[in-house]
Amino acid sequence: MSSPMVFDTHELGRRPGAEKAYTRTIEAPADLGHDVYGVPEGSPVNLELRLEIIMDGVLVTGSAMTHVVGECVRCLDDLEDDLEFDFQELYVFEPVVGEDADDEILALEEDMLDLEPVLRDAVVLALPLNPVCDPDCPGLCPDCGARLADDPDHTHGPAIDPRWASLTKLTDNSSDADPAPDTSKE
Repeated sequence: MSSPMVFDTHELGRRPGAEKAYTRTIEAPADLGHDVYGVPEGSPVNLELRLEIIMDGVLVTGSAMTHVVGECVRCLDDLEDDLEFDFQELYVFEPVVGEDADDEILALEEDMLDLEPVLRDAVVLALPLNPVCDPDCPGLCPDCGARLADDPDHTHGPAIDPRWASLTKLTDNSSDADPAPDTSKE
């Protein structure tokens, strides 16, 4: 396991209380975030970590600072922000095997810990599922797609039930035509 997100805990030993701090800048892995909001692949992620030996394993406490991009789900404007994500996770020395095994528990592999799943969980859980440029963003016009924040008085006239829309064409055509001659006899 050789990756910038893999840390060697061998030098800490297994003495509770031993700890080491790391500051590292890595490139963001692919798909770090959601479809509409996330960290671009390859962009810098600044990590500050503290690895601390406890009785059961290595407790990792840290933060990641990075740039996130996406688009507003209401008006589709571009969004950019610098965010910080905090996380804390325990990597156990010996994983439980058999029926009592828990897939959620992370384990060291030959005194190495891989931070990628923890970082991915911290970022994905902290990002909003539906990011907006402004909490009061009115979005787009459903008829023509115009951005409603640019034109708050934007309208298309009175709404017509689509089931009756074809009848309005008949009334529009009859008002444009010449009135029919009166053929009634008095």
